[in-house]
Amino acid sequence: MNQSWVERQRPLNQAPVRPGPVICWLSRDLRAEDHWGLISAQDAAIQRRVPLIAVFCWQPDHLNAPDHSQAFLLSGLAMLKEDLSALNIPLILIEGHPGLVIPSVAEQLGAGEVFCDFSPLRLPRQQRDAVAASLSVRLTEVDTHNIIPCWLAYPKQAFGAHILRPFIQRQLAAWLTPFPQMERHPFTDEKLQTDERLILQDLPPLSPDQLLKQRYRLPRHFPRPGSRTAQAQLIQFVEKTLYRYDQRNDPNADACSALSPWLHFGQLSAQRVALTVRRSINEAGDADTPDQLMLQNNAASFLEELIVRRELSDNFCFYQPDYDQVSGFPDWARETLNRHREDPRPYLYHLEQLSAAETEDPLWNAAQTDLRVNGRMHGYLRMYWAKKILEWSFDPESALAAAIDLNDQLALDGRDPNGYTGIAWSIGGVHDRAWGERPIFGKIRYMSLAGCRRKFDVDLYIRTVMT
Repeated sequence: MNQSWVERQRPLNQAPVRPGPVICWLSRDLRAEDHWGLISAQDAAIQRRVPLIAVFCWQPDHLNAPDHSQAFLLSGLAMLKEDLSALNIPLILIEGHPGLVIPSVAEQLGAGEVFCDFSPLRLPRQQRDAVAASLSVRLTEVDTHNIIPCWLAYPKQAFGAHILRPFIQRQLAAWLTPFPQMERHPFTDEKLQTDERLILQDLPPLSPDQLLKQRYRLPRHFPRPGSRTAQAQLIQFVEKTLYRYDQRNDPNADACSALSPWLHFGQLSAQRVALTVRRSINEAGDADTPDQLMLQNNAASFLEELIVRRELSDNFCFYQPDYDQVSGFPDWARETLNRHREDPRPYLYHLEQLSAAETEDPLWNAAQTDLRVNGRMHGYLRMYWAKKILEWSFDPESALAAAIDLNDQLALDGRDPNGYTGIAWSIGGVHDRAWGERPIFGKIRYMSLAGCRRKFDVDLYIRTVMT
């Protein structure tokens, strides 16, 4: 068995494995391929010659997710249900809190073991703890979101990329391996094939398609959900965009991967992305021309963001319980922000004004409009956007709350460790160092409109978004 396959697993309770079907409870990673949780669950089910059943608990109010995020999620689930059905793995969608739903489903289906995926965020971890405490069978967690399992990459909070990077570099070869192929599952639950509603009498299963028709609609200009669309975007990035990734900090250059929605909803594996980028570089040959050298440098920069920076975000949220509070900032940042609490602000904006993009800064307004209308914001601008919120808020606490609220309510990739960590970096110096002291910011890194103008054509960006 592949080393990374086994070590990605960790038991969350001490309950036994019993006879009966294996359940794979999906939540963060919603794809049928490149999924270590499903691979592990199928291996256990085949060894015991029992059916494999996937379950998803739909929570309409989960972390205040906006309607467009629910539409993206449900559309992806409808496709996932088809993909899993082709593998003889039924997907049951049930509304409710996992702490109540999963133990009840496991009991009614006579499950012998349950697998789940991993999230470092507070609410999902509380839900896993509740399920683990209530289940009468073993619950095993599998980190299929990160390339290196979060609890193994580094044993505590890493205070910067420079700390985590060498640990990842030393371990990466053992984890960045090809995926085993999922096979059509050879064992079927005949009762579920007849009618799953007869089995789950007090937990009627839902249809993603019906929920979409009844409650949600994904705007036409938003990216299309699903793993096949994600794979197509990945190929488009590798073949057409990676060569200009060095221009990624220019919002006008269209030089980013644009993969974040599918990565966030688990419809695309970061490990698959890394393998694909590495293969494309290997196929390009040695860096004996300027173009090949540029491609290799861009690939290295992209993989730094995809692996080190992304897994650094999971590390922060996993080991820092106050990842969305000022108390989670490093000591030096809290001290410097406290010293400047009473500094006069050039403007003070309430959340409603920020949400409506009604500030004196045309670049900020354009970035906020892009977020509100299109559910996205360029990564470089998101840093500027959050820092201006600090400058325009009564105190660091209200700035942090406003930035998180806007990002979670509007961004398609909101409610994500990357978002919480990025905002904490911008407002609270997380994973950064102290800079020269100035009003309001203290020693937190500062960004200005003039600085943005030196980086890219600000007026072109504003015209593109606002017209």
